[in-house]
Amino acid sequence: MKMQAEVIREGELEKRSDSLFQLWKKKLVVLTKDSLSLFPDGHKRAKGKELGFGSILKVDCVERTGKYIYFTIVTKDRKEIDFRCPDQSCWNASITMALIDFQNKRAIQDFKSRQELEQAAGTQERRLARAP
Repeated sequence: MKMQAEVIREGELEKRSDSLFQLWKKKLVVLTKDSLSLFPDGHKRAKGKELGFGSILKVDCVERTGKYIYFTIVTKDRKEIDFRCPDQSCWNASITMALIDFQNKRAIQDFKSRQELEQAAGTQERRLARAP
């Protein structure tokens, strides 16, 4: 059973569809420290699409009009997902800050893992050097 992640923010965003006409569709969005989940028709009951931060490269702010902020989430496989939000809602900033926090924590974990491996290798070398 998967543990529920702490919700940072929940609300509505519009996502541009991948169809020929590229219509804007409203989505219920749930932002956690690890992911951004999108639910169709504003219902969490429906199966949502989860964008894990491990698969996201960056968030680009593309354009700001008087009514909307348009931004793009770029995945590590270079797929671009376009969103828009009302100008004052700052969804793009919330997502960007959560992504940066996730990436910083992952970088610290990677650094500590490398340090532990290097220390273990150094201990092993010292033991071998002392062996008769």
